[in-house]
Amino acid sequence: MKLYITPGSPYARIARVVVLEKGLESEVEIIVAQTRLADSPYYRINPSGRVPYLIRDDGVGLEESAVICAYLDHLDGNPAFDLPAGELAWAARRLEALARSMLDGLAVWSREILRPQDERSPAVLQHEAQRSQRMADLWEAEINHPLLRGTLNLAQITLACALGLEARIPDLHWRPGHPTLCGWFGRIAARPSFAATAPPGASLSGTTSNKAP
Repeated sequence: MKLYITPGSPYARIARVVVLEKGLESEVEIIVAQTRLADSPYYRINPSGRVPYLIRDDGVGLEESAVICAYLDHLDGNPAFDLPAGELAWAARRLEALARSMLDGLAVWSREILRPQDERSPAVLQHEAQRSQRMADLWEAEINHPLLRGTLNLAQITLACALGLEARIPDLHWRPGHPTLCGWFGRIAARPSFAATAPPGASLSGTTSNKAP
């Protein structure tokens, strides 16, 4: 199988973490795709140009990290990341949706600061900076939930990949005032699967303030 990624994509990182956690390194080839480039050869593989993108052994392509993770998780018939049974399934869905919400906002921010300085939207930068602070406050209150303290799951992976974007967004300051969240992140970031997939640091400069609204 071939998994197309970009090193800085948090969505691709989610899939890469699952590859490592499931011990699939010998079965999944990681390929760095060229995205946001006119006439990139990657567009002939995946017309949407998005990552991650998994080409199965039968040649069928899968897009979206959630779909890819579910497929990889079930390959051995012993899934580790399925939803828990009963009422806990709704709690897991809620937490994963909140983590994805934070990740989506930070991804918008990250893409915006990659634009040329004179093309960046101050309104977008400010909006995402403020959203990140509200979400950090939310997670400081939620982080002791049993589903975030137990066996690794997709809500935890998604949240950790979101918080890890501090390496690429210089003005993302989610740590101050959130000691419990910091402690949680420190523990999960030390896992081999997260250490091996840490995003490259970015020497970028933001143009907005992180003050909460």
